[in-house]
Parts: sequence; structure tokens; C-alpha cells
Amino acid sequence: MSLRSPLGRVRGLGSAKEGVGHWWAQRVTAIALAPLSIFFVGLVIYLMNDDYTTVRLTLANPFVAILLMSFVVSLFYHGQLGLQTIIEDYVHARSAEVTLLLLVKFAAFLGALASVLALARIALT
Repeated sequence: MSLRSPLGRVRGLGSAKEGVGHWWAQRVTAIALAPLSIFFVGLVIYLMNDDYTTVRLTLANPFVAILLMSFVVSLFYHGQLGLQTIIEDYVHARSAEVTLLLLVKFAAFLGALASVLALARIALT
């Protein structure tokens, strides 16, 4: 016996089986962001009064560059997942929902790409 209504069965409404993956991705990025955020804040405090050359040399360290790239990618992905949840829950017009979801995904991808390329340029020059 199914818990779905006859109308729900006809329309194909029900679980899309994607919620668990989204939930896990959001939790994993949140857990990753906890130590990466502490590292980022500590790095900013450490470099606060240093000159440009010192900051650039610090960011060129491969260990620092990898941690910063991990922070940036996790941050943008986590933010995109959170905004996706808000849009899906509170935007009821399907065309507006799809448009906003595409804009958020594109902006998150573009922001992460620009940040990683900037860090790579600093680290490799």
C-alpha cells in the first residue's frame, strides 16, 4: 500500500531521491568550513600589518595556497547549496525558481573559478 494519493501517483509527485545527497553535501562542506574558516581568520590576523611582498610570499606557499583554495571552493559550494534550499522552499513561481537557481549556480561557479585562478596566479608567480 502506498502513502501517495492517486493524484500524486498520476502526476509522478513524490521523492526525487535527491534530498539525501544535497543534505550530505551541505553537512560535509559545513564540517570542512569549520577548520578552514579558523585557518583563514588566523591567516588574515597574522598578515594584517604585513607589507604586500610578505603577503604575496605567504600566499605563494603551496600549503597555504591549497588550504585557501579548499576554503574558497567549499565556501562557494556551501553557499550555493544553502541558497538553492531557500529558493526551492520560498519561490513558488516555477520560471522564477529555475531562473534564480541557474543564476545562483552560475554566480557560485564564476566566483569560485575567479578566486581559484587568482590564488593560482599568486602561488605560481
